Formats: sequence, C-alpha cells, structure tokens
Amino acid sequence: MLLPTVPRTRLCSSDQPAIDTPFGPLTFTTTIGNTSLPLQPDELFQLPGDRTLARWVTPGARVELLLTPYDPELDPENWGPLIDCRAAVWRIDALTPLGRVQFSAGLPEGADGGYDGGQGLAAITVENETTRLTVGGSDEEAMCGAADAGEVPRQWAALIDEVHNHSFTTWGVDYGHYHGMSWTLPPLEAGDHCELPVVAAWAPANDESANTWYAVMPSPTVLLRQVTAESAKRADTPDAG
Repeated sequence: MLLPTVPRTRLCSSDQPAIDTPFGPLTFTTTIGNTSLPLQPDELFQLPGDRTLARWVTPGARVELLLTPYDPELDPENWGPLIDCRAAVWRIDALTPLGRVQFSAGLPEGADGGYDGGQGLAAITVENETTRLTVGGSDEEAMCGAADAGEVPRQWAALIDEVHNHSFTTWGVDYGHYHGMSWTLPPLEAGDHCELPVVAAWAPANDESANTWYAVMPSPTVLLRQVTAESAKRADTPDAG
C-alpha cells in the first residue's frame, strides 16, 4: 500500500487520473492478463498538497496510482528552471500469481516525440517552438536493480543477465510511437509487489541545460519520501492546505 500514514479524503472518482502537460494529458492504464482495468478507479483520495491517490481492486491484485508535484532539486548553477514537474508512482500488489501485467503512460496522439533514454532511464522527449517535455521512468536495468531497494520482487534481480544479453522477450519497456511508454512486467507471485515511477518535466524549449532530462530520474522511494516529508510538514503548519 502506498503512503499508509499520510492523511487522505475520499473523493468521487469521476475522471481518469492524469497529469496535465502542455502537450495534453499524460494518462495511465493497467492491463492484467488480457483485461484492462477501468479508466475510472474504484476509489480516489485527495492527499495534502495537490496530490491524489487512485485505487483499483480486482480478485487477483490491488493497483494504486499516486499523482504528485515533484521537486527534483536541480542545482540552479547548472540547470535552468523548470516550468513544472509532476510525477506518478504506480504500485501493484499481487494477491495471486500474475503472469502478465502491463502499465502504460501515454500522451495524446500527435504529441509524438523521440527516444531520450540512458543507463537506467526509459524516456521520451516531445518539443515544439516554445516547450520541451520529457517523460521518464525505469528501464529494464533499473527494474532489476530496484529489487535491492524492495521496490520490485527480489527474484527480478536475477533477470539482469537477460538485460545485458538482450535476451528478454516477454517483459520490458515498449516505446510505441514515442508518445508514451509501456512497461510489461516479469511474472509476479502471490504476495509480490512492484512500484514504478513516471516523471514529467517541462521547460522552455530554448533552455539548453538538459534540465528536463535530469529531472525525470528518481526512484519511487525518493518520490514517496518527498511526499511523506511534505505531508508531515503541512501537518505541523497551522492552516496548511
């Protein structure tokens, strides 16, 4: 479960959770086996500081999606200021063995970008005359390495050999037509969980400091730690919203 100690207020879940970007909404979908979860969650909660937590419950899994502002704490001496930065943390808890799970983050058709990944980073960048947007998350190497932090099942650490040998065929990141990305997970056993981050950062197109690229590389642990710290700070501040 994501952020069990953070206070929340139940909302009416009428819309698909999304991050609003200058190129349109970044939307998220989950497919378990051959079944896509409804766009509208079963439960939606408001968290302190313009954050929401959506939850879907199926007979075999619980899925949560946190949407939150994110401060990547870029050094202003090296990186230009961002216009904005928003993040998602997606989590699935397997209640039964799950052979195929896919999580996707996508921009509208027409917002096609290009591959902009690096070591440990799956990313695309979309740009027009005024704005550059980078969307990033874990690549296959980072997914395996996340086992050490307890963010994914421990047995996934052994899959790093498949990544280095380029022999993974049933799981990994698909960039589609570069207006989004899909993560197909290795199998999950009952009791396993997986957490994946997605970060969207945008800045003026004429900023040449690669600030959006460096902003989209946190782990889910870093994102959740920032949310917990800011929520605690708000709780200690009178009249905090």
